[in-house]
Amino acid sequence: MNPAVTRMLGRIFAIVLIACCANSTWAQGCFDSESKPQNSSPAQGGPAPLKPPKRLKPLYLTIDTGHMEVAPLIADVLNKHRVLATFFAANERTKTGDGSLGKHWAGWWRARALEGHEFASHTWDHAYWRSDLPGAQPQFRVRPSAGPSEGKQLTWTAAQYCEEIDKASIRLQEITGKKPLPLFRAPGGKTSPRLLAVARACGYEHVGWSPSGFLGDELSSEQYPNDFLLKKALRDIQPGDILLAHLGVWSRKSPWAPGVLEPLIVGLKARGFCFATLREHPQYQAWIAAQGGMPSAKARK
Repeated sequence: MNPAVTRMLGRIFAIVLIACCANSTWAQGCFDSESKPQNSSPAQGGPAPLKPPKRLKPLYLTIDTGHMEVAPLIADVLNKHRVLATFFAANERTKTGDGSLGKHWAGWWRARALEGHEFASHTWDHAYWRSDLPGAQPQFRVRPSAGPSEGKQLTWTAAQYCEEIDKASIRLQEITGKKPLPLFRAPGGKTSPRLLAVARACGYEHVGWSPSGFLGDELSSEQYPNDFLLKKALRDIQPGDILLAHLGVWSRKSPWAPGVLEPLIVGLKARGFCFATLREHPQYQAWIAAQGGMPSAKARK
């Protein structure tokens, strides 16, 4: 067969698999509150009684990029326990390969797309907002923690900030074949009302995390050991919380994942929680639907 035809058929097959997995059975049941008949014996006669509606206790696990060393282990845990997550990706420095959105890790991202996970931008160079600058036109002081301007303080216009969000989103779609959600997370969760307004104008809603959903993998492992973080999360997490973890944190000496992630998932499920992606989050559903017909970032340029 012609190699070009073979490549084309391969891409089509991958897209079909992604479409199928987008409604993965992994997440089924988290929002299934429809009453269903219980089994009844023939001796009882009449219609079977209805089960009471399922009490929903959804959680939204979000995972930001990092040094990626633990990424394969995190993927194994999510796969084993049939948990879907929303990944916020930037092209950060990694312990192996050419950046978290580089060629080395492209296959890892494709595999997550096939499993039904969702993706969104974390800005391309993991650029921290530092402050707004005065003036009629929005301008921001930022400091990237990756890329050619790592550690430098820069001034960006609204258009430059939008381009930074777009770039990560475009790259995610290129390597996964799946359109990312029209959401973004600013590094460190640092924003201003003016920054959020600029992001919305170019098609992105910001997503933070719940106070009890901060899982602590960025903290010092000496002061906050894994067993402390696990107990705290199991005690404090509430239904509807957005949880935050990372694909590896440089400063933490004792890795949080997968040692905490797996018992955390098991413990939360035992408490009746289920996991869904931000596509199902009630706060973002309307926004995602409204942006559905918007041209891709690449088309807007």
